[in-house]
Amino acid sequence: MKKSMLCMALAMSVLFPVFSQDHSTDPSKYYLVVADVVDSQSLLPAPPDTLSAHYAYDREQYEWGKSVRGTDRGRRAVTDANLGDGWLDRDFSEAFGIVLTEENAPQIYKLINNMKEDAGDLSTRSAKNHYMRPRPFMVFNEPSATPDDEPALRKNGSYPSGHTAIGWATALVLAEINPARKAEIIQRGYDFGQSRVICGAHFQSDVDAGRIVGSAVVAALHADKGFQKQLAKAKKEFKKKAGK
Repeated sequence: MKKSMLCMALAMSVLFPVFSQDHSTDPSKYYLVVADVVDSQSLLPAPPDTLSAHYAYDREQYEWGKSVRGTDRGRRAVTDANLGDGWLDRDFSEAFGIVLTEENAPQIYKLINNMKEDAGDLSTRSAKNHYMRPRPFMVFNEPSATPDDEPALRKNGSYPSGHTAIGWATALVLAEINPARKAEIIQRGYDFGQSRVICGAHFQSDVDAGRIVGSAVVAALHADKGFQKQLAKAKKEFKKKAGK
């Protein structure tokens, strides 16, 4: 019995790895555990049926995304796809109004990077693993705007979008820190999600669902004492830099 359970656990670890995204951070930096977040499989409806009007809209948005890939907006979408070193500065500094690097804003930087996979992994994992929805570039057998990412993206589900959940959760928290720039920050968070449609990495319904679970995880984070403590430090740091 123990042997069969061990074999099952090993098999599950291959099929459903601890991290559902290729942009995972050190798990010791998470604020939350799975039990702290809303179960995305229970929260979200199933992805749209291919015969539904909702799926027709997914296809329409996919075509829109392809149509803007050669523009400045399309090039920004490719930049948004990179959640490696410097992502917070590249993606949110302009909207936030100050440079968001570890050197310039260490407390804000720590806050956001430590919640990154609470949003991108924990909030999306259940639904991703359950539905394992193929991504648009796979469904339509066409190249995405980020071909180097395709091998990793093929290995995890498209629904909901983890990139979107990260961007939306980040925008909500940054807007709380700097409410004077909330319009610019929230717009940037919204556009960050739409970039996934442009790249062909996600359907529009994946992105819409990513915003829902991103909002839910921010609510869970606000109930966590570790997050509360770091958020207070981030707010204090911003006020000092803003001369308030």
